[in-house]
Amino acid sequence: MCVVLSSMKNDTRLLIVDDEAPQRDLLSGYLTKNGFSIQQAASGEEALSLYPKFFSPVALVDLKMPGMNGLELIGKLKAINPFIQVIVLTAFGSVETAVSAMRAGAYDYLTKPVEDLEELTLKLTKAAQQNRLIVDHRVMSERLAEVFPNSELIGESRGIKEVKEMISLVAPKDATVLITGPSGTGKEIVTRAIHALSPRSDKKLVAINCAAFPETLLESELFGHEKGAFTGAEKAKQGRFELADGGTLFLDEIGEMPPSMQVKLLRVLEERKIERLGSVEEISLDIRLIAATSRDLKKEIEAGRFREDLFYRLNVIEIKLPPLSERPGDVMILAEEFIDRSSRRTGKKIIGIDSGAGEILNGYHWPGNVRELENIIERAVVLCQSDRISASDLSGLSSIDKPEPSTGSLRSLALVEKEHIQHCLDELDWNMTACAELLGIHRNTLRAKIKEYDLKKSS
Repeated sequence: MCVVLSSMKNDTRLLIVDDEAPQRDLLSGYLTKNGFSIQQAASGEEALSLYPKFFSPVALVDLKMPGMNGLELIGKLKAINPFIQVIVLTAFGSVETAVSAMRAGAYDYLTKPVEDLEELTLKLTKAAQQNRLIVDHRVMSERLAEVFPNSELIGESRGIKEVKEMISLVAPKDATVLITGPSGTGKEIVTRAIHALSPRSDKKLVAINCAAFPETLLESELFGHEKGAFTGAEKAKQGRFELADGGTLFLDEIGEMPPSMQVKLLRVLEERKIERLGSVEEISLDIRLIAATSRDLKKEIEAGRFREDLFYRLNVIEIKLPPLSERPGDVMILAEEFIDRSSRRTGKKIIGIDSGAGEILNGYHWPGNVRELENIIERAVVLCQSDRISASDLSGLSSIDKPEPSTGSLRSLALVEKEHIQHCLDELDWNMTACAELLGIHRNTLRAKIKEYDLKKSS
């Protein structure tokens, strides 16, 4: 017996195949009353001839049929539609047969005779929903590749594949997303991908870096102000929340937001309304919120710097971006992509990386993550005097990652980071902006690292 569903909408079409007419009539009668539109066939061969006309998401297959058996039918249906979800029917006590069917790709099974028709309907519904999830995920993954074919999201590591899968799953929904991960891992890229693949893609994506504004200006930037609200407010101004109405608001470095602003943000998230500075009029909002942070917010909560209630409001869905050091197989993939981009911009013909440079890139720990890799490659392309980047073009990296000759022991990550930041600052004559950009971190983060490691300018 075989039952095939075209969808789980009202009046769902079903193809019932069974060599026993009474079984077909029983299932047909019950499922018709439950909103299914039924067609019948008497064999697996006939089911295959009818299936391409329906291209259904789910099949209910009796494993024991004359001619083509159920296992054969599963394989042939999946050859036509790889995403089809198959539920098998097997004789009572024939567990081994059911296990074989599951290994062959079946979604679920029931024992015969089917006495609980409500359970059958529930399993068919869940199978159809599973098919929809798989198809939607595949479609979103393909759209993601089309929208961002060459970005920091490329790679074959497990971590980046999980990120792309999460983007595909959450983009169509309207839930709040919290993106976490070290600086330079591509949180803004993920945000743009989610927005581009969402139903709000035709509206604005408005971004603000919470670490870039002092507290007095951040409130005005977020909520706007009326004319005369404070000294210098010569005219009314819309805030980022208003500008993002109907679209997506991206709050980058949310962990840097002052506590007083966290209270006001929490109120906005709860009520979906704002008030401009200097006004008592409430403005209703329709936005999707995406926040990002390079800080460990749970530790910030423990330290009393971040509100726990706000964290739970933001952390509806979390997407964790892995540091580049946990994506070793992606380093060369990204490097080749960045070489191609920089070569086009500079008009140079760089075709790749030699073995010496490749060894250095793969052995480096990348504290600045993808952004640092991109900056290093861009500089190497400019310096390169042949058609391949060599170790000598990777200024500052070759000497950093050599093991200490005196002991040959491995150094701590903190020591390597300290030395690398000191080297970068010295090379750039302590130009904080240039050094932060090269390292792929925010200037505030660089200042914190200088203080943490007690770095001094060389005399």
